[in-house]
Amino acid sequence: MATPEGHVKAKLRRILSDYTEGMYTYWPVPSGFGKTSLDVIGCYRGLFFSVETKADGKKPTLRQTTELQTIGKAMGKTFVMSGTADPRFDDLIQWLDGVTRDVAYDPDIPPDEVRRRPI
Repeated sequence: MATPEGHVKAKLRRILSDYTEGMYTYWPVPSGFGKTSLDVIGCYRGLFFSVETKADGKKPTLRQTTELQTIGKAMGKTFVMSGTADPRFDDLIQWLDGVTRDVAYDPDIPPDEVRRRPI
């Protein structure tokens, strides 16, 4: 049986699966070794993003909040989803739709040497 946070992750996986062209995601599994991160690390059409999922009403830990801030300072997009009804899922979808609209996907275009995304 899935945990409450597992339901949030399942909804997130369904949403991300609608954006396949130019999408990369990594779902780290905490093991106690090395640097920890957030639940999802991703890159969509050259734009870095990360998502932390929580059960309804839960908030990120201090370590997770620090990681969210660090990613934000590096100009990565971050999202925190708390529960399956969290309205921030709409924010994620709007962001993904904007990237789809504004960033052309052509895997044959070499990435820009500075920004590491297609020009």
